Amino acid sequence: MPVLSSFYGIIIRMYREVGGKHNLPHIHAEYSGQEVAVSLDGKVLDGEIPRAKMKLLDAWLEIHKEELEANWKLISNGEQVFRIDPLK
Repeated sequence: MPVLSSFYGIIIRMYREVGGKHNLPHIHAEYSGQEVAVSLDGKVLDGEIPRAKMKLLDAWLEIHKEELEANWKLISNGEQVFRIDPLK
């Protein structure tokens, strides 16, 4: 599972889920053993992470929306994703 970014203990991944339960563009974020799947528009699809970390993740999603959409297109075509800058 390729890592797109990592910041403040949050690890963000995007991977192709053939036949997976999340069919719309989304990312997976992990923090301290907890995981959340979030659509690119910020809707929580599954799981949870602490509220403060979720706020950071929401800000990162907003800042990098275009890059995330580009990565989703790449991964949908079976291509490699590129890394995205962390939240600073």
